[in-house]
Amino acid sequence: MNITVLPTINAVLNASAAVAMVLGFVAIRNRRIAVHRACMLTAVGFSTLFLCSYLVYHAQVGSRPYAGGGWLRTLYFAILVTHTVLAIAILPLVSTTLYRALRTQFARHARLARVTFPIWLYVSVTGVVVYWMLYHG
Repeated sequence: MNITVLPTINAVLNASAAVAMVLGFVAIRNRRIAVHRACMLTAVGFSTLFLCSYLVYHAQVGSRPYAGGGWLRTLYFAILVTHTVLAIAILPLVSTTLYRALRTQFARHARLARVTFPIWLYVSVTGVVVYWMLYHG
């Protein structure tokens, strides 16, 4: 496999996770629990695939420097720093939120999901933004 395609695949996986999360959010707001569950498990699957692919790529290639300048450089690093810090936090948050749902601890699940969802969505969307700025900016 040509490893240079992995950043694009990673962006697609992040975007797919974000779409699945939003659909899951809409489903739970409409009390469509089975649809919510399917969407959120799909989002977890996409995010897991992303993490594996991301680790493989960066273990082989390392990091790519941002080539832009000016205010876009400042914007890029602001997005990158918040994305990175929250990406570190999201793994235990998603894991715990998922665990509580699978253990039918729905009240505890819902309380934590209110924190997890916006952070996870932000990390997924900014992952796509970082990709776009690095490879297409």
